[in-house]
Amino acid sequence: MAYSEDHIALAAEYALGTLDAEERAQVETMMAMDKEFTALVQAWEFRLGPLNQMVGLVEPRPIVWENIRAAIGQSSTPQAPLALPPEAPSPPSPPVEPTVATERAEVVDDGRVVQLTSRLRRWRGVASAVSAIAAALLVVLGLQVYRPDALPDAIRPTPRTQVVEVKTPPAPPSGQYVAVLQQDGNSPAFILTVDAATKNFTVRRVGATEEPGKSFELWLISDKLPQPRSLGVIGAGDFTERPVLSSYDPATINDATFAVTVEPAGGSPTGSPTSAPIFSGKLIESVPPTAPAPNR
Repeated sequence: MAYSEDHIALAAEYALGTLDAEERAQVETMMAMDKEFTALVQAWEFRLGPLNQMVGLVEPRPIVWENIRAAIGQSSTPQAPLALPPEAPSPPSPPVEPTVATERAEVVDDGRVVQLTSRLRRWRGVASAVSAIAAALLVVLGLQVYRPDALPDAIRPTPRTQVVEVKTPPAPPSGQYVAVLQQDGNSPAFILTVDAATKNFTVRRVGATEEPGKSFELWLISDKLPQPRSLGVIGAGDFTERPVLSSYDPATINDATFAVTVEPAGGSPTGSPTSAPIFSGKLIESVPPTAPAPNR
C-alpha cells in the first residue's frame, strides 16, 4: 500500500518518540488495523536503532525532580484574578458583511495552512532524525577503523586473524669438492677447495713458485661458456679465498676445468689468458653432502 507523506512522517516520528499523546494514540490505532503500516513503523525503528546504541542512559540530577515538583505545586495553587482598571467603552464597529475573499481566507487558514504547518513540523523532525542517523553512522565507522575498543560489544567489529604460512626453501646440500692443480701428473702446485653450499673457494699454494714480475691467475674453463672466465689472481700467501663462484650454477662448476696461467703482475690486462695454462685439474667430491633437517 502506498502511504502519503504525512503517514510516513508519523511513522518516523513515532519511532523517534517526538509525537504527543494524541498523535501516538492515532499511530497505535493505525498499527492495530494495518499490518503494512506496522511494518513501516518497524522499518523506521530499525533505521533509528543505532542512535539508542550510541547514547547510554543518563540519570537526571535530583534538582530536576525538585524543580518539577515545585512547578506542579505552583500550578495547582489557585490564584486570584488581577484587577484591571476600567476602560472606556470603545465605539461600536460597523458591521462587516462576509465576502467571498473573507470566506476563502478562513478556509485556507483552517485547512491548508494548518495542514502545511503540521506537515512541515513532521518533516523537520524526520530530517533531523535522518541527519542524526548519518552523523551516528559516521561516528561508528570512524570508531570501527581507529578506536574499535570504544564501541559497545553489540556493534564492535570482530577482529580478523589471518594465518600466513611462510615456506622456507630447503637449504642446498653442504658438500666439499677439491681439485688438484698440477702439470703432467707431477707434484701438485695448487689445491682448490670449493664449498657446495656457499660456492666460496680456497686456493692452497703447495709447490708453485712465482717468477719475479709475474702473477698466477686462476681460470674457469667450461663448454657452456664462450671463453675462459677469470677467478682472480692467486695471492702470494699460502691461502687465497674468493666468493666469485656464486654467479655460476652447480653443474657448470662441477664439470668445469680449473686452470692456472702465468700473467703479468696483477693479472691479465685483457680479461683473457695471455699464455697457455701450466696447471689444471677438475673437481672431485671430497666430503659427501649433508641432507638438511626436515621442516617441522
